[in-house]
Amino acid sequence: MNKTLKQTLFWTPRIAGILFILFLSLFALDIFDMQLGFWETLLGLFMHLIPSILLTIAVIIAWKWEWVGAALFIGWAIWYMAFMRGFDWAAYIVIAGLPALIGLFFLAGWVWRKQIRGG
Repeated sequence: MNKTLKQTLFWTPRIAGILFILFLSLFALDIFDMQLGFWETLLGLFMHLIPSILLTIAVIIAWKWEWVGAALFIGWAIWYMAFMRGFDWAAYIVIAGLPALIGLFFLAGWVWRKQIRGG
């Protein structure tokens, strides 16, 4: 396995996971349009950021244990598809498809971890 492929398999899921979390966090900004008080805004912002917080924890854990990242990101995609109803198909592709793809990258990194980290 060449060096470029090793680096790609190592860094792609981690960077993509961080970028997805940042993208998902953008949806929390709509709380500022609600004209709430300080404490209500703070509580609403926290509630909107719970998925981002959970996925951040997933990336932190997956940094060392790729199989956990694969399970958590693919699990997120399955959960989203099973429990979120009534959205446009594009929302499912973005909010479930991207984490599933990230999970598959973590899975590939785990499968080839000896070649990636071993030398």
